[in-house]
Amino acid sequence: MGARGAPSRRRQAGRRPRYLPTGSFPFLLLLLLLCIQLGGGQKKKENLLAEKVEQLMEWSSRRSVFRMNGDKFRKFIKAPPRNYSMIVMFTALQPQRQCSVCRLANEEYQILANSWRYSSAFCNKLFFSKVDYDEGTDIFQQLNINSAPTFMHFPPKGRPKRADTFDLQRIGFAAEQLAKWIADRTDVHIRVFRPPNYSGTIALALLVSLVGGLLYLRRNNLEFIYNKTGWAMVSLCIVFAMTSGQMWNHIRGPPYAHKNPHNGQVSYIHGSSQVQFVAESHIILVLNAAITMGMVLLNEAATSKGDVGKRRIICLVGLGLVVFFFSFLLSIFRSKYHGYPYSFLIK
Repeated sequence: MGARGAPSRRRQAGRRPRYLPTGSFPFLLLLLLLCIQLGGGQKKKENLLAEKVEQLMEWSSRRSVFRMNGDKFRKFIKAPPRNYSMIVMFTALQPQRQCSVCRLANEEYQILANSWRYSSAFCNKLFFSKVDYDEGTDIFQQLNINSAPTFMHFPPKGRPKRADTFDLQRIGFAAEQLAKWIADRTDVHIRVFRPPNYSGTIALALLVSLVGGLLYLRRNNLEFIYNKTGWAMVSLCIVFAMTSGQMWNHIRGPPYAHKNPHNGQVSYIHGSSQVQFVAESHIILVLNAAITMGMVLLNEAATSKGDVGKRRIICLVGLGLVVFFFSFLLSIFRSKYHGYPYSFLIK
């Protein structure tokens, strides 16, 4: 048995060991280096993202809305990596720009940002910032922004879409409207908390005190309460306020007017039928009041029994008021409802 097993052991001992092919060593080495490089690159991205988020959280702890210039905008918004959403208000707050709308919008934007910053849901997934035209002109040019204020959402991944630009002209810039838009774009719901405003309460108390004092002084003669002309004037004031869009202004919070930051031209009438400025509602109120005054004068001229010459003058004045201001009102209607074919005197 031992003699027969000896040749077999000699053959096994004489066999050459099997190794991997010689050309596979560079491939394994390259694969190892690639894995190390990928791991190092991923670690570098994670460290860079952590530094950016830490810096943004530090800024947010100081100010709920922090300012950005060109370098900060490119580093924290344009350059990856980024796992957070950024809301940016592009504005022009310098006094020489004379942008009253920007100041009003900035107040609403600050209220919204404070509501998020001091809420229990605050986290590092959403930040608020602003870029002033005089501090980031290159950013305005890069994004082709021609008006201020403009609100944009920059998502964590990809480029902003059309819906990531807030439709300020149609919706207005109230903090509640901005919060709804942010909820649609980021799924982050912000409950707006406004600082207490006692001006309305004080005004109501003063009005009640004034009326009460007047009634007390005239307590022996209250016939003026039954004055039809006085109540008619009060009713007309309410009608003028409601038909001119004051309630819409109260709900939507539109700007008073719009000033183009490039040429300085101020627009008091909005070109869309879906939106209006506060100044526009004031203009409509005055026009309606003038037309009503004209109709009252025409009625007075027709029903009074005074001098014929005086009645004729009153009639002409009333007719002139109705014709001119109704033509003006119709021209505003045509400018907002494009394609409306009718006009009268003023186009």
